[in-house]
Formats: sequence, C-alpha cells, structure tokens
Amino acid sequence: MYKKYIKRLLDILLSGFALIVLSPVLLVVAILVKTRLGSPVIFHQKRPGKDEKIFTLCKFRTMTDERDENGELLPDSVRLTEFGKFLRATSLDELPELWNIFKGDMSIIGPRPLLVGYLPYYTKKEQLRHSVRPGLTGLAQVSGRNFISWDNRLAKDVEYVENLTFAMDLRVLWKTVMVVLKKEDVAVATDAVECYLWEEREARKDEE
Repeated sequence: MYKKYIKRLLDILLSGFALIVLSPVLLVVAILVKTRLGSPVIFHQKRPGKDEKIFTLCKFRTMTDERDENGELLPDSVRLTEFGKFLRATSLDELPELWNIFKGDMSIIGPRPLLVGYLPYYTKKEQLRHSVRPGLTGLAQVSGRNFISWDNRLAKDVEYVENLTFAMDLRVLWKTVMVVLKKEDVAVATDAVECYLWEEREARKDEE
C-alpha cells in the first residue's frame, strides 16, 4: 500500500509544499548563479527514471562555460568554482529537483538517478534500482555519499528497493538531514570523475 500509493501522494504533497516555502531560497540561489556563473541558471541532463524511462533532471548549474583558445570546454575541475563547490556541498544545487518530484519523474527518497550511459552495464540485480522512482536522496547517499565505491553504492540501492517501507524512508530522510547539517562525508565529484570511477569498476570486472 505504501510503496504503490502513499509514497507518491507524500511526494506530491511534500514537494509542492517545499517549492512554495523554499521559493525565496530558490530565487536567491537563481540570482547568485546567474551573476556568478552565467546562463542558463538551470542545468538539464537526461537521466533514467522508473523502468529506465528517460527524463530531464533539473539542477542549478555549478560550473562556468570557460573554454580554451580552440573553443573547447576547460576541464570540470577548472570550471567548478568555489561557489559551485558550496552549492554542491550544501546540496542547494539539488533544489530544482523538487519540480522533478512534483511532476512524478522522481521521489524524495530513492536511488539517485545516474547517467544514461551506465544503463548497459548494470548487473541483473543492480537493475532493480530502476524498479522505483529515483530519489533526491537515498540510502547510498547517507551511507558515505561519494566516498563509497560504485559497487557498494549500487548494492545500497538494491537494499533500499528490497526493503522499501515507510520506516525505511523516514530513516533515510532523517540521516539525510543529519548529513547535510553536519556536512559529513561531503565530496564534490564531477560527472567526469564519476565516469572515470565507473570505467575503473567495469575494467576491474573484465579482469575478474
């Protein structure tokens, strides 16, 4: 009952309430992003959702569009400013995802939506992470955030799906609040870094 009906109802009510209450924060962050990092203020990227259906993830941008003399984008590490790092460390860059939750692309709690390019490489068991809506936060994120390996992250996602209850969601939500407030296990990873770590995982599997 909770997984099929109540969870989605709570997502709608809570995300809608949060969008209204946090609208001043969203406005201030949007203005700061515009003045410090430029346009567009919102970063859009395709991600796989429930049943691997592709949706457009919305986040505040955290990097500039600085380019070299050939017009190529500079490395992520160069374009990620201190302000961008602050947005990521405080999770303020994630606030636009409340709209994804309200629309039904995501849930408040669930496995984080990863890059579309990873889809062919999940094991059959790891594919279970796509049997529920991806989340703003999840069990993997409160179990070490970016410091745990990909294998452990995906194992935590499967553990969440296999044990999804109201009590589990409350536990993850509470731990998320504690992690963000205490700034525990915060690592500012770019997509390029995560892709490198993923490639390492796949290379290791090929050697086994």
